[in-house]
Parts: sequence; structure tokens; C-alpha cells
Amino acid sequence: MTGEAAFAMGQPRSASYRPLPGIPDEMVGPDGLIHPPWRRLMAHLDALSDEELTRDLARADRYLLDSGVFYRQYGEGQSVERPWPLSQIPVLLAEDEWSRIAHALTQRADLLEAVIADLYGPNQLVASGQLPAALVAGNPEWLRPMVGVTPRGGHFLHFLAFELGRGPDGQWWVLADRTQAPSGAGYALENRVAMTRAYSELYAAGNVHRLAGFFRAFRDALRDQAGDRDGRVAILTPGPMNETYFEHAYIARYLGFTLLEGDDLVVASDRLMVRSVQGMAPVDVLWRRLDGNYADPLELDPASRIGTPGMMAALRAGTVTMVNALGSGVLETRALMAFLPQLAPELVRAPLAMPNIATWWCGTASARAEVRADPRRMVLADALTTRAPFDPKDDLIRAAALSPQTLALRLDHGGGDLVAQEAVTLSTTPALVEGRLVPRPMTLRVYLARTAEGWTVMPGGFARIGASGDASAIAMQDGGAAADVWVVGRDPVPAISLARQASAADKRLIPGGLPARAADNLFWLGRYAERAEGIVRLMRAYHMRLAESGDAGAGLLEGFDPLFRQMGIDPAAPIPQKLLDNLAAAIGSAGRVRDRFSPDAWSALHDIDRSARALAPRVAPGDDAARALSALLRKLAGISGLVHENMYRFVGWRFLTIGRLHERAMGTAALLAVLCDEAAPEGALDLAIEVGDSVLTHRRRFTLDASRATVIDLLALDPLNPRALRHQIDGLREQVDMLPAANDHGALSPLARAVLRLHADLATADPDSLTTDALWSLRGRIGGLSDLLTAAYFP
Repeated sequence: MTGEAAFAMGQPRSASYRPLPGIPDEMVGPDGLIHPPWRRLMAHLDALSDEELTRDLARADRYLLDSGVFYRQYGEGQSVERPWPLSQIPVLLAEDEWSRIAHALTQRADLLEAVIADLYGPNQLVASGQLPAALVAGNPEWLRPMVGVTPRGGHFLHFLAFELGRGPDGQWWVLADRTQAPSGAGYALENRVAMTRAYSELYAAGNVHRLAGFFRAFRDALRDQAGDRDGRVAILTPGPMNETYFEHAYIARYLGFTLLEGDDLVVASDRLMVRSVQGMAPVDVLWRRLDGNYADPLELDPASRIGTPGMMAALRAGTVTMVNALGSGVLETRALMAFLPQLAPELVRAPLAMPNIATWWCGTASARAEVRADPRRMVLADALTTRAPFDPKDDLIRAAALSPQTLALRLDHGGGDLVAQEAVTLSTTPALVEGRLVPRPMTLRVYLARTAEGWTVMPGGFARIGASGDASAIAMQDGGAAADVWVVGRDPVPAISLARQASAADKRLIPGGLPARAADNLFWLGRYAERAEGIVRLMRAYHMRLAESGDAGAGLLEGFDPLFRQMGIDPAAPIPQKLLDNLAAAIGSAGRVRDRFSPDAWSALHDIDRSARALAPRVAPGDDAARALSALLRKLAGISGLVHENMYRFVGWRFLTIGRLHERAMGTAALLAVLCDEAAPEGALDLAIEVGDSVLTHRRRFTLDASRATVIDLLALDPLNPRALRHQIDGLREQVDMLPAANDHGALSPLARAVLRLHADLATADPDSLTTDALWSLRGRIGGLSDLLTAAYFP
């Protein structure tokens, strides 16, 4: 059958799924027949009603939303987190075609390794004239301090990506080599998980090759590079403001590596060390996700604020393996592609198995003559650009748009600064747009990782899908989408997981050292979350009193004022801005430790933030506000359960718990100082019990009405009341005592001594001794613990 007929056969029954004129090229072979994998997908879609298809696709979108998958979009002087734009139709490739792609890219990876080894080693390619010196020496990605540095392990390249394009005739080309710090592998994983939600039955029976084996092989290769079981593998990220930070955190969590920023690292005695709360700890393998020239402000870019001074010294000493080596960005230079076809026979003993897009460096007379001969098929760009074709930020010039005189002038007087590439037409793949299958241009990103057995190729990757028929709208920054890529075999494929086979030698791994930055953010996450809960409890009590008494309760309502001032709350807003600020701060702290924060807790934190911001402009004072705040309080309790009940009890959990206990202790001391003061209005003691969430406990423990003595006993001195000040100090003493270097064979740190004094004073106090002044003094001493903690663990 013809491609047109095949596409029509795959059309769902609903008339809304009629294809636009033209069949997507990826679906049809040279013989005009639809590829078998696509037949199965089209039959699956055909069997679904509109409602069933909408339901299935919504599962994928819901998964990405709940997991917080995003990328950062830049524009107009600001950056915004955008939901991951998933194309809901996967790209399907047959197993035999994928094998040819994998073979060709493995050859290209070996070629690039040979080129970079020469550029930073003997430099024979430039000396012999096979590469122009200007493309190397004048290239900002060629890092002179790396010359003569032999990487530990012997290889410059460990993890690569290639941008591929395909013509309507089925010919694949390499559009760009990604050797600097390739992104997207984590997003490929998330695409796959989302697609399995949408097409669970089709995927399970579709002989689709799994991705986990690729990541397992690379993880094990990096751990082998690290050496013994105590060797540390880390991922270096520019930080949360990077456009693909989500992926950095996701990969770190998925592979079990430590996520670090430049400030987390220091070089001492030519060893790369991480500042952890346990002290300095060596890093053996560093998978960098920032551009090489930012890595060391001492020897590379002095303006860098995200690097680590001395990084080059550690590389020279061979004490750390860098993935990929600094300076590998030089291989991304577009003009270099003009020379790779000629270098391949010499360096890898064979012609390129997959051509790159036809490229001419205009620094030679022959190349300039090619451009002049047929300008209609040429585009011009900066010779040293590292952007891929079809990048919307690429400053391309169509040679045919210039007059012959202007073109000749540009080529003759600036040819060395220009590269010409053939203008190509990309093949199309199906995309679901407003309920219709339409053809859209596509590029494919494929990943390779070095293992002990050589290069391994991810069986899939992800595709960029154009937002329209215009190939220039492929990039997600310009409205494009990302699609999962399925490599479909003829036979069933094994179910592969990330876990290795168990053996008698396997032991439980001890968690690695906690970076000081991560500990700092976990501590403040605990504080911000607890502070938000305190604000909600106080505001709920205020609006319940307002609903019950109105103006008649003015005296009691005025009793809230000292607490409002203490917490910076404007009571005029039922959902105060201070609450929204604390939720935003909690999200900010959690965002800095995404590799250590569970996706469920992250989703719950964002959910309460969205709920609070949605309620803020439409909640009325009084009963309406009290009910809204009760709903927020229940959500906060859910977050507390997710974080504190499910998080592994390693040192990170301790800092999070210390932050929560610290903030609750300060809040409780202030609450009691204000509401148990002799000048407090009538009803203040009952209010303290309510805000302290101890109404039922007070009724059971005391048969009397609330008095100052009973309230102080219950909310300050009772170690069994989880809301009591004593309970918080008991918890602080327990957690601080287990921190590194807090209790070294009986020698207490300043922090541990301060907590012990607080504990002793509170344990020996009675209600009469806890006067208003004493409570304020306790609050000040509790606040001082934060400074001692910072000095000891967050320098």
C-alpha cells in the first residue's frame, strides 16, 4: 500500500484526526510503504475513541506536572520555569536502522577522541596543515592551559550527544557534535516514563528497547573510574538558574551521584575536595554540566562565579577524572565539520559511515568558489559558532539573499570567519496538534557513553519537534516540543533495570558526605516550612475569633498584634504576603537540593503554594478565611509527613529536622511570651492552647480552666507534648549530638554546649520561673543556635 493510504488507515475513527495533506517522512520507507512500527501505533490510535485517547494522553501530562519537570526559558532580561513540552506521539525507528546509526556514531566518537587528543597533545593536525591554525588558536573553546594535560584514564571524551537530521529521502546526517556538556539525557528518561503512562499496553507489547541499561553501564563505568568503594562521583552544575537544572538534579538522584556547585568544591594539595559537613572529602570523578571556560576562574575565565579556583591544577596532577575534559567544546565548532570527512580515513581508518551536513570553511579559495558557484543552496554563519543548525539564535545568512558583489566582498575579505553549509530540508514526523495528526520537522539527539567495553549508545534519545512546518521553530526556547524515541525490535526485548545483579560481595553503601551548601538549604527548608505552618495556625485562630465575636472581641484581637509584628504579618490580608514569601523561600531552598528532595514532596510543596496564591485574592475575612487556612494546614501536614516520615535518616535529614525544631521552638517561645503575659487580654490563654494545637491534651491533663501555670506546663515544659518548647529542645539536643564533630569523645562543640545549657535550663524550670522576660530570653538563645550552626557547618 502507498504511504498516503497507510496514513489514512492509521487515522482514528473520529473525523477530527484527518491528516493534513502530506505524509510524515519518518513513517514511510523508500518503497512508499509505511514502516511496520508505525502501523502498530496507528492501529492503536485507531482503536481508541476521542475520550479514551484524551484520557491516556492526560496521564503523560499529569506525570510530568506531578514530577515537576521543567526547563528554564530566557527572554527580556528574565528567566521563567516552563513545563516540559512533550510531544504526545513518539518517534519510532526500526532496530536495524538504529544499529546502522549506532555504528556510525560510534565511529564518529572515536574520530572526535582522536582529534581532541591531537589538539591538546602533539598537534600534528595543525602542524601538517590538515586543520587551519586559525580555527584552533583563535577559538574561544580551545583552552590553552589544557595543552599537554593527559586526562586521568587516558580519554578526553566520556559522554557525547549528536544532533541528527534526516532528509525526506531517508538519508541521515550529523547536524552538530555535542562534546562540551551534552544535555537532555535526563529529559529522555522522563519522556520515556511519561510515554509509558500514555501507551502502557502498546509499550509493553511493542518490543521497545529500554533505556535503563545505557545508564547502568555508564554509572558503573564512572564508579570504576572512581576506584575503590569510597571513591566519590559527582555532577557539577551551574546551579538552579541554568535552563536544564532539573535534569542535573534528576540524573544525580537517578544514578546516586552527588550534585555539586562550584562553591561546594575546593582544591587542596592538587586534590579536588568537596566542602561537606563532615569536613573535606575528595572527589574522584566529576561529570561537569557547565562550559569548560567557567570551571576555573584562576586559569580560565576570571569573571566566572560558578567555577572552582585551582581546578586546572587538580587535572594536571591527575587526581580527578573530568567528564568531559575541559576544552572539549572546541570539537563543537561548526567549521571543524568541513575537515572531519578528510580526517576520518587517517584517524579511524575508514570514511565516515554517516556524513555530516555538507560544510565548507570559507578560508580557502576552493570553498569560496563552491559558495559562489551555487549560492542558492548555501547558508553562511560564524565559522567558530558552536550552535547547531536550526537553532533560532543562530545568525544565519542565506548566501542567495546577498548580491553577487556583496557575497564576493564578504568571502574575499572575511572568508576565514565564515562557514558555509548546505541548506537542507528536514524530514517530518507525526505530531498531535489540536486533535489532528500533522507532519512536523524533526531533529534527533542521540547519546553515547564510554564504558570499559567501549562506546555504548542509548537506544532512543529524544527528538525535537517543530512548532510549525518551519524547521527554525524546532528549539524548545522557540516553541518546539520534545518527543520520546522508540527503537522497535522484531523480537521481545529484555526488561532491564538500573540495578546490578546481586552478589555476595555487595554491601550496603554508606551515603556520601553532605555538601555544606545542601545542608544549609535543608536547614532553611525546615525553617521556612515550619514558619509557614506557624503563620497559618496563627491566622486561622485570628479569623476564627473574628468570625465568632466580630467587633465585640476587639480586645482579644488586639492581643494578636505583638505576634503579628514579631512575624511581620499584615492581618488585613487573610492570606498574608508573609505566608506566600515563606512558601516561595521553601520552594527556593528545596530547588537547590532537588537531588535530595522527593518528587512527591516537591509536588506537594508546589501544590500548597499554588493553592495559597489562588486563595489570596478571593478569601474574605472571618469564617471564609478560617476554612481556607484549615485546608492549607492540612496540606502542610501532608508535606511534613512526606518529608519527615519517608526521608532516609542520614545527615541531611538531621539538618532538615534541626531547622524544623529550631523554628518551632522560637515560635512557641514567642507565642507564650505574648499570650501568657499578665497584660494579655482575656481569652489569650485559650488562644495559646489553640495555636499550640493542644486543646484536647489540655482537657485530658487538666480538669481546670486554662491558667498561666497549666499553659506554661503544657506548652513549655512537657517533654511528651510534640508542640511543647521542651520537646523541641529535647529533639535539638538529640539531633545536634549526632552531627559530625558535635561530640568528639565527650568534647562538645560550641553548638552542642549551647543546646545542652538550653536543655538543662528548661528541664529544671517551673511555670513560675518562666516569666515573660525569661521566655523572650529563651527565644533569643534559641535564635543564637542558628549562628553557631552556620559557623560550624555552613562556612
